[in-house]
Amino acid sequence: MAAKTVGPAATRFMCALVILQAVKEDLLPGAEEHPEIIWDPTAKLMDRIEAGETADGIFAIDNSISKLAERGIVEPDSILPLVQAEFGIAIAPGMDTPPLRDADDLVALLLSVPNLCYSRAGASGIYFESLIDRLGIGDAVRSKAMVIPAGLTAEQAASGRAAIAIQQMSELRAVEGVTIAGPLPPDCQQTTDFSAALFSQADNRDGARKFIELLSSSRARSSYENRGLKLRF
Repeated sequence: MAAKTVGPAATRFMCALVILQAVKEDLLPGAEEHPEIIWDPTAKLMDRIEAGETADGIFAIDNSISKLAERGIVEPDSILPLVQAEFGIAIAPGMDTPPLRDADDLVALLLSVPNLCYSRAGASGIYFESLIDRLGIGDAVRSKAMVIPAGLTAEQAASGRAAIAIQQMSELRAVEGVTIAGPLPPDCQQTTDFSAALFSQADNRDGARKFIELLSSSRARSSYENRGLKLRF
């Protein structure tokens, strides 16, 4: 009996949430191949890797990608800068859109709402924690905050469980039923850079390369811009 030909393993790709909507709604429909995508904030993806989980490629925050490259986990020559994200605020249905001109506006909003939501593991939540301390309102904001371990914070605003949600602008836009109040004021804003890379021990290198090509295609450029992301390629 002839031996069966074994094809390449299915492509496995770790992916930060900031491009979730773009990938699911714009890039994968009509694509020739659909990889298995592990969606999680970058911090969670790094925890998975520390626990021994592997993949063929990764899309994550630059700082984490650089650390993986230094350790030989991803190939330095494969790193491709893709997008830059801003943090923003979404508001629950029926709520008046607040001004977000400067830090004073943000402080007034955070102190006036009955509750709010941010993600503990996401880049937005990590930064937001430091921001409210810098603004001198850390304890007051934390006392009424719903802090989720991961996921889309705007879902809590859409359901009415939170008056406002803080996260990357593109992640806020991934949730229907909320209004985007806008990005954080310029004097409170911090941008986050994201890149893609190949794992050094990838089982399906070709599949991961093809997915990175999709993430950096002309169709991807248009999708990212429509979702409030700035291009880096």
